Amino acid sequence: MPNPRVLAVALSSLALSACVVAPYPRQAAYYPETRASVIVDVPPPAPYVEPVPVVPFAGAIWIGGYWGWSSGRHVWVPGRWDHPRPGYVWTPHRWESRGGHWHLHEGGWTRR
Repeated sequence: MPNPRVLAVALSSLALSACVVAPYPRQAAYYPETRASVIVDVPPPAPYVEPVPVVPFAGAIWIGGYWGWSSGRHVWVPGRWDHPRPGYVWTPHRWESRGGHWHLHEGGWTRR
């Protein structure tokens, strides 16, 4: 008769072998106008010159970093390589001064 612990481990590993953990798709990135805007009274720092790393795969496009807002201050969000999306173009993040306030417009993929 097989050991109950060995049997339990074997059945558990068999059951868990079908589990797949994948990141939730960021659909909002395709439609930047639907994302909430950040509004602050502090202008962003001067643009940061970011070194672009080596291209990790053929066809990769560089999405430059930007000054974001977190915990009551500007923070640098580093750039990244991404896969191009057919029929879409990347619109970068940008800060806009309006009425004495600074508005962060989120970047994202927009239809051509």
